[in-house]
Amino acid sequence: MRLSPRARAAWLRCLTDPRVVTGGLLILSIATLGLLAPWIAPHDPQEQDLLATLMPPAWAVGGEARFPFGTDTLGRCIASRLLYGARIALYVSVTAATGAMLLGTLLAILAAYFGGWVDWLISRAVDVWMAFPPVVLALILLVGMGAGVNKVILAIILIDWTRFCRVIRSEALVVMVRDYIAAARLAGFGHRQIMLKEMLPAMIPLVITMMSIEMGIAVIVEAIMSFVGLSVEPDVPAWGVMIADARQTMHQAPWGVILPVGAIFLTVLGFNLLGDGLRRALDARLVLSRAVATP
Repeated sequence: MRLSPRARAAWLRCLTDPRVVTGGLLILSIATLGLLAPWIAPHDPQEQDLLATLMPPAWAVGGEARFPFGTDTLGRCIASRLLYGARIALYVSVTAATGAMLLGTLLAILAAYFGGWVDWLISRAVDVWMAFPPVVLALILLVGMGAGVNKVILAIILIDWTRFCRVIRSEALVVMVRDYIAAARLAGFGHRQIMLKEMLPAMIPLVITMMSIEMGIAVIVEAIMSFVGLSVEPDVPAWGVMIADARQTMHQAPWGVILPVGAIFLTVLGFNLLGDGLRRALDARLVLSRAVATP
């Protein structure tokens, strides 16, 4: 498939933007490690060795090479649990962000296109829904629906679609006054054609950026829900579960908390860098402003 000159220029900007490259490499590395966990993990994540509890990382005094990042209170390999925890974090982030993006973008386009009572109804629903603190609302929803990874994904979608809807609606209102929308109407395009072929492509850069940032938010929410026992089962290796298990011995074995927190930090940092870089590389207004500012 041949790319247009504009698409090639956007692709080149993405490949040369340090934020996109750094964030993309971080996420790609974490995703690769998570996918290859069954083959590269030193041990089964649930395998216990009660004679090797709270061992330090291999590079510290008393550490052993068979446990690269040490062990937890039950003698389980922290490195193996980190690798398997990446699978859960990325599964939740991709699935939840995609669901929130689809729902929020659909409602945003409908609100901007039809206006009137449709816009009023959707906007008021967003205002009411966003009045609740997100984490508290997620806890309420999970208490009502029950614990589980899929319930966490559903809770994130039901909460964060408003984030997409509010921002993308503002962009859609700007797109609606463009000349090519009026030309499409004069050409006899139907409602669906205008929304999908004229409005949506103009908002793709913003949608991609928001989705990248939402993935990072989903990683944090899943870790919080795992920490309080409302996501995965206690025996499933998730980063939030690892932090909850290690909090009682964090003074004796701080690596049990530092390592999963570091994994969460790097994952969120990767998504944020990727989102910010894509916004700068794909947003035509930012590209034009930088071109004008360049002597």
